[in-house]
Parts: sequence; structure tokens; C-alpha cells
Amino acid sequence: MWQTSRFAADQAMATLKDEAENELRLSAAGLEGHLSRHDYLPQMIASREDIERFLDTPEIGDSMDINLLLDSFRHTTDVSDVYLLDRQGITIAASNWHRDDTFIGQNYDFRPYFQDAISGRPGRFYGLGIRSMDRGYYFSAPVRLDDGDRTPDGVIVVKVPLDQLEASWAEQSADLLVTDNDNIIFMASQPELRLSALYPLSDDMHETLLETRRYADEPLPPSGMEIFDSHTDNSLLVRFSHGPLSDQDYLRLSRPLPDFDWQMHILKSLDPVHNAQWQSALLAGGLYGMVILGSGFGWQRLRLRREREQFAERERQTLARARDELERHVEDRTRDLLESNQRLSDEIDERRRAEANLRQAQDELIQAAKLAVLGQLAAGINHELNQPIAAIRAYAENARAFLERGRTEMATANLDQIVELTARMADISAQLKQFSRKSGEQLTEVSVPACFDYALRLFQARISDANVEVVHDPPDEGSWVRADPVRLEQVLVNLIGNALQAMADNSTPRLMLGIHHHGNEVHISVVDNGPGIDPASLARIFEPFFTTKAPGNGLGLGLSISSRIIEDLGGRLEAGNASEGGAHFLIVLPRAMPPRQTSPEPQTQETTRHE
Repeated sequence: MWQTSRFAADQAMATLKDEAENELRLSAAGLEGHLSRHDYLPQMIASREDIERFLDTPEIGDSMDINLLLDSFRHTTDVSDVYLLDRQGITIAASNWHRDDTFIGQNYDFRPYFQDAISGRPGRFYGLGIRSMDRGYYFSAPVRLDDGDRTPDGVIVVKVPLDQLEASWAEQSADLLVTDNDNIIFMASQPELRLSALYPLSDDMHETLLETRRYADEPLPPSGMEIFDSHTDNSLLVRFSHGPLSDQDYLRLSRPLPDFDWQMHILKSLDPVHNAQWQSALLAGGLYGMVILGSGFGWQRLRLRREREQFAERERQTLARARDELERHVEDRTRDLLESNQRLSDEIDERRRAEANLRQAQDELIQAAKLAVLGQLAAGINHELNQPIAAIRAYAENARAFLERGRTEMATANLDQIVELTARMADISAQLKQFSRKSGEQLTEVSVPACFDYALRLFQARISDANVEVVHDPPDEGSWVRADPVRLEQVLVNLIGNALQAMADNSTPRLMLGIHHHGNEVHISVVDNGPGIDPASLARIFEPFFTTKAPGNGLGLGLSISSRIIEDLGGRLEAGNASEGGAHFLIVLPRAMPPRQTSPEPQTQETTRHE
């Protein structure tokens, strides 16, 4: 019984160690990733021109603009606080300027992150906030007003909160601790263990920690952890003398976090090991008891042959029934598992087919919407083609007459006009061919002004006939987004087409197209001066088959498809009414860097024309 229980305990302990090692590795990777993703932020903010300009002449600059700028960075990056220190370590701007515990006016020259950054290198620090009393991890970067080697003129500091990450630890089946090189529990899945010492601190160490102000004036009491066994693989068996974990024994594994000079620990309850040990001991005891009982029966069989044979027969029958019952249960369980696997496989195949059908239906619906737009443009395209055709016929007849009269120069001039008109017709045909093509699956860098120019060329005839004033003022620098050019062009064509239709009864129609940069996003706007959108219809404007047009003028799918396209591109489509009247549609897409080599638009059109 003792050997069996020891073997079962060793096996359960090995399994528990493997589970703890895997959970510890994943948790450590998650902690490092959560903190490291903000490493770039201080340097990026410090390089902004408005930060440098304010730091150069703070008495002239408006600190409220900088406060709002820092607050926008805080909100966008989901950090706790962002603040700016001058050369003396005094906070002159902060994202929490409006709170009672604002950092503005506080001196943080004693903080290591300030000392590192003012020395010209990035800084890192973790500790308890002096004002907010909230734990956090700090990243800092120097702010220089020139490229010299002199002392930086200020420091940008970003504080990353830790509460959200700790909250995710509570969902695990183990308890997690993070300690610094002084064995202070800085983070823990159990709130009662936070800001306590892993082991009791000496008086000198306690005084040293109070002087550093890393943990403010917290008493840092001992956690109550006691080690009662250790293994060669650096795993420990521990228990707690008090606190929320005092009712169990635990396996403790540790993993270093060298980038932060921390240690991460995981505590797994030893209850599974104890249960396995007791169950094995009881099972072995029962087995050995059966052996002893069998020996007794054997001794009885030596004395009473008849009774021995009867007993043996009964035992054989019992074992046979048990074996048959066990085999039947195994067979039934195997059959159930095979049926479950088959059902699961069928469900997976059905889901894949449904997703493929849905994707095909979406692509066909988008292509149908494009062809519907082409149908709406048919009248204008017919007008655009009829004029060159009539002119070609007239120039051809004139050229034949000039050739009969021997006036070759005049005939050549008429033929040149015919060539120019055919090139114009080829451009129109190329635009229609480009719009009607199917989109690809891969996203690439797309020029927003080029997409606007393409969409306006499709509506050139309608815009000219309706005397629509087009206000289009693209930014000086290129505006590129990460998207599919065909799908983005389709959305712009849908929005511009709706705007032109909405202004059909307006005597002075005006179409305003805008491109604006907002951080890592590009805002693309299409605004008209039509009657606008009924407020009651705004909530349903992107629903399929919802339309405010007269029957026969639309199916109500254009805006629904456009919204779905923008969401697939990683952005969003918003609708509203402009302050001066008319509808206002806004496309928000992720901003992208321009490609290193791009083919100019005229060259692409020329290639299409020759094809």
C-alpha cells in the first residue's frame, strides 16, 4: 500500500508540475507582452513637434492643449496616465490634469525612470504611485529640443496599469505571484497578497524600501509562506500560516523575467496529489485484502475439497459476469465515441460548406451591387459615348471629302481628331472595366485621392449635366490606407451616387469630399447639401433592404453592403447629418505607409486602353 501510494503520488506530482510549468510559461509570456507593447509609446510622444515647442517656451504655450493631447494618447493606447516633466522633474502637463490627484506641479526627480531619461536613455520602473496610490509600470523617454549631446530638456512618462491583467489571472485554476528582486509581491491573483513580502523582511531592508518610496508607506507585511519540502528541479512545496491560502498545501514553481528583473511564481494546490495517494492506497489495500482472503479460502479448500470447488465455481462465474459486463460497457462506450466523432466531423464539414456558401453569396451580392451602379450610370455613359461616335462619323466624312479633293493636310487633321476621340472612348471603357472587375482577397496600400478621382470620373457626365459643384481639397501629403482598392472604390461610388441622387431637386447642388488624418486612422467624408437623413431612419440606415427612396429606385442594399465592406477592411462606416444641412457619411480606415514603388495612374489607364 505504501509503495503504491508513493508511486501514485509521484505520477500525480509530475503531472501537476507539467501543468504548472505550462500555465506559468503562458502567464509570463502574457505579462511580458502586455507591458512590452507600450515600450515604444514614450519615444513616439517625445518626438512630436508640439511637445517640443511647448517644452521650449512653456510660458507662451497653452498647457491645456498639451493636456488634451496627452489624454488622447492615454485613451487611445489604454494606459493609466501620460505626463510631461521638465528638466527639474516637475510635472508641467498631464493627462489627469482635471482630477483631484493630478500629477501637475509634483516633483518626481527621485524616481529612477526620471533619472534614467534625464541621463539620455529610456527608463523603466515599477512601483506604487505617490499621488494615486495605484500600482503601475512606468516607461520614460527623454525629450530633446535639438540633436546635441547635452542634457535632455524634459521627460515623457507613460504609466501602464496592472489591474486588468491581474483580473484575468483570477480565471485560472492556480494562483500567480510576481515578486521583485527584494522578494516583494508586487502583483498577485489574490488581492490580500499584494504588497506583502514573500519572506519576512529585516528591519534594514524595510527601512531601505521605505526610503526608495517604491511602495510609498505601505507596511509590506510577510505573506506567511512556509517551505516544507524542496525538489531537485527547483520546485517547492509550501503552505501559508495565514491569509486566503492558509487552508491548503501548494506546489510552487518560479520563472525569471529578466527584462523586468522580476520572478513569476505559480501556486498549484496539492489536493490532486493527496487524493491520488489516498485512492491508490485504498485500492492497494483492497487488492492485498483480496489476496489474503483468497489464501484463506485456499487453506479452507485443502480441508474441505467440496466447499473449495463450490467456492471456486462461484468465483469464476462472478468474474465471468464482471468481465462480460466490462466488455459490454467498453463496447458501448467505444460505439458512443465513434458516433460522437462522426457527428462532430459532419458538423465541421457542414460549417465549412456554410461559410464557403456565405462568402460566395457575399461576393456575388457585392458584384451585383456594382453592376446595379453601372446600370444607374448607363444613361450618362451612353451620352459620353454617343458624342464621340457622332464626332468620329463627321470627322471621317470630312476626311474622305478632303482626300477626294487632294487636301491631305486637312484630312490628316480630321484623322488626328478621330484618334483623340477613340482614346477618350477607350478611357471610358477602361473605367467601366475596372469598376466591374471582382475584388481580391489580399489587402494592400491604397491611395484615397486616387480612389476619389476614379469615382468622380464615373460620374463625370451626371456631375456636368446637373451643374454639381464638387469641393475636393485633398491633403498635401499622401493619404494611404490598408484596404482593397476595388472594394473601397465601390463604397465611394455608392456614396457619391446616393449624394447625387439626393441633390436631384436642389438648384445649387454641392458635393464636398474630405480626407483627414487622425493618428493611425484616415477619415474619408462624403457630404451633400440635399435634404439629409430623417433622424428616425438613422438607426436603420445600414439595415439590408431598408431604403428611403421611392419604390423602384433602389433595393436598400447599397449602404448595407458598403458598411459590411468597410468592416471587412478593419474600419467603420458612420452616417449622420451635416450641421449646415445634408447627409454626412464618414469612412474610418487604418492608416498605411505609402508603398516604395507604385505605378502611376495614367500609365495603368494607358495599358488598359491598349489591351
